[in-house]
Amino acid sequence: MNILVDIGHPAHVHLLKNFIRIMKEKGNKVIVTVRDIPSAKRLLEIYNIDYIEFGSKSFSLIGKVFKQLKYDKIMLDLVKKHDIEIGIGTSLTVAQVSRISKMKSFILDDDDSAVQPLFTKFVHPFSDYLLSPDVLNFERKKKNHITYPGYHELAYLHPDRFTPDKKVLEESGIKDGEDYFVLRFNAFKAHHDYGIKGISNENKRKLINMLKDKGKVYITTEKDIEPEFKEYQLKITPEKIHSLLYYAKMFIGDSQTMTSEAAVLGTPAFRCNSFAGRISYLNEEEYKYGLTFGFKPAEFEFMIRVIRQYLNVANLKEIWALKREKLLSDKIDVTSFLVDIISNYPESVKKCK
Repeated sequence: MNILVDIGHPAHVHLLKNFIRIMKEKGNKVIVTVRDIPSAKRLLEIYNIDYIEFGSKSFSLIGKVFKQLKYDKIMLDLVKKHDIEIGIGTSLTVAQVSRISKMKSFILDDDDSAVQPLFTKFVHPFSDYLLSPDVLNFERKKKNHITYPGYHELAYLHPDRFTPDKKVLEESGIKDGEDYFVLRFNAFKAHHDYGIKGISNENKRKLINMLKDKGKVYITTEKDIEPEFKEYQLKITPEKIHSLLYYAKMFIGDSQTMTSEAAVLGTPAFRCNSFAGRISYLNEEEYKYGLTFGFKPAEFEFMIRVIRQYLNVANLKEIWALKREKLLSDKIDVTSFLVDIISNYPESVKKCK
């Protein structure tokens, strides 16, 4: 089988890296495409995944329209050249090209329509199959919508796919048993991020000043870090972040993905941004499993008070490990699901439906 995997964000590399490897091991031809995103390309190179670059992304709406036409043309040529049968990704390009070629598209979408209305409006109708966590089943309207009990993060952080490496602690100068905190600050430049706020610089200072007396503080960020926070910048290579996150005392930030990553790893996660309360899979992790907490920017001081309370819980990580076990007992290894549905297409789709 000839398969195309489209990468539009560094998180998609983690999401699909195991799928790519397994499908190649099964004898399939896998073509990987990616935008000119340095962090995504770096991850692909770290995982020894060959790729074809499509060019740079645009952050303006008009720029995105013209870039999209370019992406569609490049991908259509690739589909014809390599006789692609299946395209997979969280990608408008894969969906659109599938309507003008023989390629069947499998679109992965774990976001609520209210959070990503443009994706729902312009991607869902073009896709052949839409794959989503079952927590979103209530709002999906597409006929060929397939749900599964899991999250994107369980494609690479499920225990069958991920084993934390304690050597990462030593590389970071952390002693065994020493408390530390991982912080993540987003750039909020995606089309669905318009008007969205995260943690302000003033509040970053408050957060760091509170935490630094309780343990080491490490910051990872999408953009260039502010000079005043440079001393806290994480210096490990990106593929090691999940081991650091696994052993952390807490995760605090304004990132959806890293909040969910921390949750499925059993690390207490505190998120503060305008999306709080609006994302179904994070709400499930918060209210059903008690693994994470979401706060609006105006509730930052309240978040600080809650964090202080949990800092005083002696066996915090043990409590979260039990909560994580409950979540894992309800969920699946998402990579195995993806491999099965693509390897056994079209019978697998009939079975799922």
